[in-house]
Amino acid sequence: MIGSAGGRGGPDPGLQPPQSARSRLTSRAAVLAVVLCAIALSLAYPVREYIAQRRQIDQLEAQRQAIGLKLSQLQQQQQLLGSTAYVEQQAQDRLHMCLPGHKCYVIINPPQPTAKASATPVPGTPWYERVWSSVQQADKAPTDKTVSDKTVSGKPVSGKPVSGKPASPHAASGQAGGG
Repeated sequence: MIGSAGGRGGPDPGLQPPQSARSRLTSRAAVLAVVLCAIALSLAYPVREYIAQRRQIDQLEAQRQAIGLKLSQLQQQQQLLGSTAYVEQQAQDRLHMCLPGHKCYVIINPPQPTAKASATPVPGTPWYERVWSSVQQADKAPTDKTVSDKTVSGKPVSGKPVSGKPASPHAASGQAGGG
């Protein structure tokens, strides 16, 4: 009887599953889908929190390493500052202090090095012309802003050291002698 048309004229019952078996698979699949969705929803928040905590842990590790590096630098600086030679050198460099027995020089407004000046000599006036022009500038009368060694407040002064006594009228007028 298997595979025969039998007396019914309908399809062969052996080729198609019965109606009850098909509905059981559908209900099983629906239950399975609901269970999987419930598991996914119940795990979504903890997984998200886990990922956020791992990210925070990584950030804190990086911060700890940066703080450890800063700590080692500060410990090295502390050791340097414990050395009297380093402290004296820093006092001389930063505060322009001069230790007893040393001669110290301070350069005011040092010339700024330029790349062009150090790379190639500047063409222009010869050195002897620059020297001569500087000599001529030195011979010019001083301006109102500067005070030369020959005049103080517009009055000529002798080459002698200044004392508390007033200068004689002959020395001021440029006359030599007493009369």
